[in-house]
Amino acid sequence: MRIDILTLFPDMFSGVFGNSILKRSIQKGLLEVHTHDIRNFTLSKHRRVDDYPFGGEAGMVMMIEPIARCIEQLQLERDYDAVIFMSPDGVPFKQNAANRLSMVENIIILCGHYKGIDERIREIYITEEISIGDYVLSGGEIAAMAVVDAVVRVIPGVLNDETSALSDSFQDGLLSAPVYTRPADYKGHKVPDVLLSGNERLIKDWKLEQQLLRTSQRRPDLLED
Repeated sequence: MRIDILTLFPDMFSGVFGNSILKRSIQKGLLEVHTHDIRNFTLSKHRRVDDYPFGGEAGMVMMIEPIARCIEQLQLERDYDAVIFMSPDGVPFKQNAANRLSMVENIIILCGHYKGIDERIREIYITEEISIGDYVLSGGEIAAMAVVDAVVRVIPGVLNDETSALSDSFQDGLLSAPVYTRPADYKGHKVPDVLLSGNERLIKDWKLEQQLLRTSQRRPDLLED
């Protein structure tokens, strides 16, 4: 998979992609990530990429031309399965979207900033908009990091144990069951006996029961869905 990220702050991504699962997926050749500084695509000698909005609203708007030049250059080099804009008014990002995107080859992710981007970018180039929550961040970079991490970890071969991703929260529409490791008894707080029993059927039934219980208590909306 190849992911191209359009941003005003490419340095923000170096730490994220240089560590942990994302770093290993790049080393394995399963992932290519390229960040593109939108300022490199402006014709302004001052590298300006924003301007005042028509209509007099407060704040600045990212201009159409630098973003369009960057997207068009990338699209000349290869076909893209999705051009995604990280936006608070996008579709809420869920696990099924991460699973879907993990199966494509090439993705562009546009990170907005300031008051937003010129609406014509959304009309002409964007194929889908994604939100990671009902709140506003200073820019789309943190949201893009979250989406990339969620997508990449379910690509076959990224995790050493591929079944691990399948048992994550939300994969089956439920939260995960509680998990434990050694010691079995910590200051009187003991691991449930069923997990020490070795009985796979009982353990499986217990985990499902705990998933349903935890989901009903913490995220009943998931059961409604």
